[in-house]
Amino acid sequence: MKLRRTVRINARGKELPKFINLIHENRIECREQYCRGEVFHGDVFRRELPEIQAIAEKCGVELKTAAYDSLGERLFRYRKRVGLLVGLVLAAFAAIYFSDVIVTIEIYGNTSVSDEVILAALAELDIKPGTPVHSVDLEKCGSRLPFLIDGVAWAGMHRTGSRIYVQIRENAPIPQKVRGRVPCNVVAAHDAEITYILAQSGFAMFRVGDFVPKGALLISGVRQSESGRTSVSHAMGEVRGIYNETVSFSAAFLSSEYTYTGRTDTQRTLRLFNLDIPLFIGSGRFESSTSEYSESPLVLFGKEFPISLRQRTLSETVRSEVVFTPEELKEKLMDKIYLYEKNFLSDTRIIDRSIEASQSDDTMTLSVSYRLEGDICRQQEVFIK
Repeated sequence: MKLRRTVRINARGKELPKFINLIHENRIECREQYCRGEVFHGDVFRRELPEIQAIAEKCGVELKTAAYDSLGERLFRYRKRVGLLVGLVLAAFAAIYFSDVIVTIEIYGNTSVSDEVILAALAELDIKPGTPVHSVDLEKCGSRLPFLIDGVAWAGMHRTGSRIYVQIRENAPIPQKVRGRVPCNVVAAHDAEITYILAQSGFAMFRVGDFVPKGALLISGVRQSESGRTSVSHAMGEVRGIYNETVSFSAAFLSSEYTYTGRTDTQRTLRLFNLDIPLFIGSGRFESSTSEYSESPLVLFGKEFPISLRQRTLSETVRSEVVFTPEELKEKLMDKIYLYEKNFLSDTRIIDRSIEASQSDDTMTLSVSYRLEGDICRQQEVFIK
């Protein structure tokens, strides 16, 4: 591709020799010129085309032109698209700049030591996004890194383009001495009817179908031999039973809560490596609000750069008094019951459930009576004199 803007000319007419002589007399540079039949061919620079057109008109010569697809022609074609040209310049600058700085740090091999701790130690060695790669001695920094982090035995680093790979080898955990199990018994945590019992260590004191009161000894860790000698051990086992449980949930009809007003505000921040540059003025026009964040990184030539546009959307809230109807308040308490069963009764089978509602002038209470089947074990230490 030609660099300068060049035009191909074809001239035809009776005064063609005069046209050619005038071109030479005016010192117009005409390259690759030749005559074929009654047509003169040549290449001239575009800046000299107006002068050639004037000579052709003076000599009565028919002149045809065709522009070559040169780099100069393309730049001239897009001369008014300032944004495109600026973007190309910035893209070229970004590609050159980011090819010589650390853009991404990837860490491998760590399990107990978090990435945040390792990145903080690397920052002390001046290994962080934005640091020129040529200014970092990776071998030296790899040997120093274990002295900055507890639990790291060895670290190795290598570079691929603008990406730094950090390989971590952690210290082998020191096996702890297992403390002897504390002697204990297994007792009942509820008044229950036993449906399953398995003594893994110790002696079962009841059978399936027996009713046991709360605190009854289910699996004993105390053994007495025929000679009268007593020994104790750590009793273990699984005992399930059917038992009853009652839980109450209360809430007030009048409650002070935060509600949305519908007003929103958007704050944008340009994030350059670890630097946040606010693109807004002020700290926010709402006294109380909730926030939602979104981030769009810069991707150029399929490569993600550490430059992104972060957007924070604020939704205004106000504290107001909310009056619930009995139906609304009961629905709110039922949500609490659902959460209780999900968090505390997930491993327990609910055989039966009955809910009794009661209310006063300002509150409502739901009393839930459960009939459950689940684990009824509770360990109780054995103290030896």
